[in-house]
Amino acid sequence: MTTDSSFFTKEEEQEIVNAIRSAEQNTSAEIRVHLENNIPEGTTLKERALHTFYTIGMDKTAQRNGVLFYFAIQDRQFLVFGDHGIDKKVSENFWITIRDTVLTAFQKKAYKKGLIDGILQIGTALKAHFPHEDSDANELSDEISKS
Repeated sequence: MTTDSSFFTKEEEQEIVNAIRSAEQNTSAEIRVHLENNIPEGTTLKERALHTFYTIGMDKTAQRNGVLFYFAIQDRQFLVFGDHGIDKKVSENFWITIRDTVLTAFQKKAYKKGLIDGILQIGTALKAHFPHEDSDANELSDEISKS
């Protein structure tokens, strides 16, 4: 049974972190990936992802432009969403487009590729609304978080 600690190899995790860093060169948005084995009983996917969003400080960005890719591995569920600063500027189907990019690869069991494709798509898409400035600081860790 795959767990959050063995879902990606160390090399794959580094490739994902590199994709986050690459995407963040286009935008001031902060992108995080969080892995968890299961969604706690009695909690919905959205509730758990939102809880994680706040727990790992995604709401602390200056422009409220954090993006979370949340994965419950054994439950085979994921959610990608962003803070309200992003929602104010993007179209209604923005998150659906990102989700579909990731899901298309996941259906082929290309998990790393799907995640990287989604991350890079976010970086490109948010460049128009939250362009990267030379003075931008990396407000949040690029490392994959786990619980």
